[in-house]
Amino acid sequence: MKKINIILFIVIIISGLYFWSPDTKPLPVKTLPIPSIADTVTHDSLNWNRPRFSERENERHDLIKDGIKKQGVTDSLVLAAMRHVPRHLFVPKQYQQYAYQNRPLPIGHDQTISQPYIVAYMTQLLDVSAGDKVLEIGTGSGYQAAVLSEITPHIYTIEIVEPLAKQAVTRFQKLGYTTIKTKIGDGYKGWPEYAPFNKIILTAAPTKIPEPLINQLAKEGTLIAPVGKSGKTQFLTKITKSQDGTLKRQKKLPVRFVPMTGKVQKN
Repeated sequence: MKKINIILFIVIIISGLYFWSPDTKPLPVKTLPIPSIADTVTHDSLNWNRPRFSERENERHDLIKDGIKKQGVTDSLVLAAMRHVPRHLFVPKQYQQYAYQNRPLPIGHDQTISQPYIVAYMTQLLDVSAGDKVLEIGTGSGYQAAVLSEITPHIYTIEIVEPLAKQAVTRFQKLGYTTIKTKIGDGYKGWPEYAPFNKIILTAAPTKIPEPLINQLAKEGTLIAPVGKSGKTQFLTKITKSQDGTLKRQKKLPVRFVPMTGKVQKN
C-alpha cells in the first residue's frame, strides 16, 4: 500500500511538470477594443453644468404649452431649454410678476428682454447642435445666452452697454451658467479671437449686417438677425454660408427690436 501511494505521488508530480512546462502554449486571451480618443474626449467635453430651478417651473411649462408651441416652435431642444431657464431671474424685480407672459419687458438702459416666443423662434432658426460655437451680439439681461447654453456650452456674448454686461456676468455666476464667456464691447467687430463661429445671433437690429460678423461665420454656418431701421418694420433674417462662402439670405418674420449701436450706426 505504501509503495502504491509513493507511485501515485510521483505520477502527480510528473503530470504537474508537464502541464506547467515552458513549452506548453498558453490559452488564447480575448482582447476588447480600446476606445479612441475621439470616442472619449468628445463625449466628456460635452458634459457641462446646466443649472436647474424649481421656482415657478409650472409657469414655464404653461408658457411653452399655451404660447410658444402653439405659435409654431417645435424643436424639442429649444422647448426644453425654455422650460429650464428661469426668465423671472433675468428681469428687474418690478417686472418679475410678468416674466411668464409672452411679452417683451424693460431691463433698463433703454433695452428690453425679447418676448419668449421670439427667443424660442430665433433659437430654433439658429438650429444649434451640442458642440457648436455660438456668438451672440447683445447680451442684454443674459437670457438668450442662458437659453443657448442649455444646448451647447460654447457661448460667447458681447454687450456694448457696460452696466448691462456687468449685471449679466454677475447673474451668470450667481445662477451657475459657468460656460458663458462675456465681453464688454462693440458687437460690430465680433470676437475674432474665437472665430469662426458655427452660429451667430444678433438681439439688436442693424440696418445692415456688419461685414466682420459675416467674415467670422464658419462655412455651413447660420446667422440670425433682425434687420431694418429703428421705428420701422424690421425683418428677422436668416443668413447661411455654404462651403464655398456663398451667402443665402431669407426673410422670416416682421419684428421690432431696439437698434444696434456702436460703429454699425456710422456705416
